Amino acid sequence: MIKAENLTVRLHNRDILQAIHCALMPGELVCVVGCNGAGKSTLLSALCGDLPAHAGHVTLQEQPLAAMRHATLARIRAVMPQKVQLDFPFPSADVVAMGRMPVPENSAQTRHAVRECMLLTETLHLADRPYPSLSGGEQQRVQLARVLAQLWPFDQTEPRYLFLDETTASLDPLHQQKVFELALSLTHQRIGVLAVVHDMNLAAQFADRVWMLQDGLLVADGGPIQTLTPDRIARVFGGLQVSCDLDSATGRPWIRPVRAVTQQRQVA
Repeated sequence: MIKAENLTVRLHNRDILQAIHCALMPGELVCVVGCNGAGKSTLLSALCGDLPAHAGHVTLQEQPLAAMRHATLARIRAVMPQKVQLDFPFPSADVVAMGRMPVPENSAQTRHAVRECMLLTETLHLADRPYPSLSGGEQQRVQLARVLAQLWPFDQTEPRYLFLDETTASLDPLHQQKVFELALSLTHQRIGVLAVVHDMNLAAQFADRVWMLQDGLLVADGGPIQTLTPDRIARVFGGLQVSCDLDSATGRPWIRPVRAVTQQRQVA
């Protein structure tokens, strides 16, 4: 379990997160939602050990995260940030292979891991293509394969964690669905997944729990039905009006913005 207690993160003399209490369990998918600037990416960075706490602390398997060696962390958790800048013309398969750097193994094992993770992300046909020549969505999926390769094989006994920061932002709707279906399948292998998303319907469809952030505060933590309500969404998203209907097949909410009716200005 990754657990934050009274977590406060300060950047540039400003508290970006304030007194956060939360926990990510192995085998669950948690989605983080909130407005731009609410602190979603900061929370992800603090929970994975990339940002230090100003107050409070984060533990991993009851051990202080700040005291753990980076090499140890790299074998337990993998992180896909919002943006990955890579301009060198490496073949895409070599980019994926970078995810195996924390794992001592032979080249045959690395090739097998790369193949498996590129198959999962439907990027194997891009293996020999120079990475900069790919579209934005293709690059995103190759980077996801790299991050998955860090945790492969997935059927290990010890719990591990995957952090995804707006991973689906550059993807078409089909691949958005496939990425979250893949993330959900990983939870069956005792991998805890934390995903920052802007699409509340992805959170509603796939998340076991939803964390809702507002101005650096965790204002909701619960199942999609409990957290993604019209009243709470309106409060957190600056008055955004939505309807939330339950899908009869899944029992999960389906969120639709309600268009405001405005009087059109007549043109003389």
